[in-house]
Amino acid sequence: MVTKAQTKRQQQIVDVLDDAFSDLMTADPHAFRVKFRKMAADPFAFYRGSACLFYADMTTVKDQWADDRTGRVWIHGDLHAENFGTYMNSHGRMVFDVNDFDEAYIGHFSWDLRRFVASLALMGWQKALPDEAVRDLVGRYLRAYLAQVSHYASVAEDDDFALHLENTDGPVKDVLIAARTASRVALLDGMTRFEDHVRVFSEDGTVRRLPKAERRKVEKAFAAYLETIPESKKYDRALFYDVRDVVGKSGFGIGSAGLPAYNVLVEGYSQSLDNDVVLSMKQANVPAVSRFVDTASVDRYFDHEGHRTVVSQRALQVHTDPLLGYTSLDGVGYVVSEISPYEFDLDWGEINEPDEMASVVANLGRATAKVHCASDADSDQDLVDFQTEDAIVAVVEGRRKEFVADLTDFAVSYAHRVRTDHALFVEAFREGRIGGVTATA
Repeated sequence: MVTKAQTKRQQQIVDVLDDAFSDLMTADPHAFRVKFRKMAADPFAFYRGSACLFYADMTTVKDQWADDRTGRVWIHGDLHAENFGTYMNSHGRMVFDVNDFDEAYIGHFSWDLRRFVASLALMGWQKALPDEAVRDLVGRYLRAYLAQVSHYASVAEDDDFALHLENTDGPVKDVLIAARTASRVALLDGMTRFEDHVRVFSEDGTVRRLPKAERRKVEKAFAAYLETIPESKKYDRALFYDVRDVVGKSGFGIGSAGLPAYNVLVEGYSQSLDNDVVLSMKQANVPAVSRFVDTASVDRYFDHEGHRTVVSQRALQVHTDPLLGYTSLDGVGYVVSEISPYEFDLDWGEINEPDEMASVVANLGRATAKVHCASDADSDQDLVDFQTEDAIVAVVEGRRKEFVADLTDFAVSYAHRVRTDHALFVEAFREGRIGGVTATA
C-alpha cells in the first residue's frame, strides 16, 4: 500500500521534473519518452537523469561543510560514477578525468562529493555488494580526494597533475590504452562519406539535412564561435576552420534529451581528408543546481548558458579541448566542441569485485580533486577568486574522519531513497503524470 509520505514524495518528483524540463518536454515529447524509458530501466539510470531532484533535496538541508568559501566554488554539478573517461588534452596527452561539464556551476564542493558517493552506493547495491564493502569503497574515494586536495594545497607548482598511462593501473589504465588505439580516420569513416573527392556527412536516422536559411544561420553562429577560442589555442593554418558540411543532430544520452544540436565538418590539420574534424554545436541547458540557489550574481556574469558552460569547463579542467567555444543561435546559447575519437567512458560492466573497484575509486577521488583545484591556463573567470584547495583543507581541518563518516552515511541513506524514488517515478511515468509525456506514443 502506498503511504501518504510516498504519495507526497511522488508528487515532489513529478513537480521537480516538470519544472526542470517543461519547455523541452513540450518541444520534443518523443525525446523525453525515450529519456524516461531509459531512466525507468534501473535506479542508477533514474539517478543519472534526475540531477534536478538531487539538488531540490540538497538545497533544503544544512551543509556543515559549506562556509563562505567552500559554499561557492566551481563544481561539476552532475558528478556520478559514469561521468569519467578519457580525452586527448590540448598538449596531446591521453588523460583520464571527469567529463561532461554541462551541469557545471557555483555551489558547495561537498555537493559534488555527495552526488558521486550516492551513485557509488547505488552501483554497489546493483552489483549486490554488502553494505560494509560499499562503505569501504566510499571511504577510499573520499580519502583519496582529501589527500589530493592536501597535495594541491602544499605543492603549488603541481597544477598540471593528471591521470595518464604512466601513473594508473587496472581498469583505468585499460581504458586509456583502448583510447590510445582509436583513430580519427575510423571516426570519420563512421560519420562521413566521400562526394566529389571531399568528405560530407553520411545520412542516417540521427541526422537531417538543413534548409538553406537554417544552414546560413548555423554558419553565421559558427563564425561567431571562432571568436571565442582563446588566442593561445587557435590554429594558425588559415584553412583549419573552413566548413565542409553541416547537419542537424539528434539521439543523445539521458542528460541531453530534447536539446537541439548540429554537427559541423571542418577542414582539419592539413588538406588530407583523414584530418578533417567533426564539431558538435549543442544547445546548452540550464544547470540543475542553478534552479535551487540564488543565481543573481552568477547569471550576470554570463551572456547565456553556452557561455556559462565553456567558462565553467575551463575553470574545472586543465588543458581543455582547443576547439572548445560557444555561440548563440536565435538568442539561445550553444556549446561547440570536438567530437573526438579519443573519448572513451569508463565501463563499469566488467568491474565487479570490491578489490578491483577499490583502485578505480581511488583514482576517481584524485580526479575529482583535480577538477576542484586546477583550471585551464585560459580560464580568466573571477567568480571564484581564492584557492579552492586552501578553503577545503581549512573546513575539514581536524575533522577528516568526521567528514568521511558523514558523507559515507549520506551515500548509503540517499542511495536507499533513490531506489524508492525510482519506483515512484516509474509509476508516475506509466500514468502519464510527468509533463504530459506518456509511456506510449
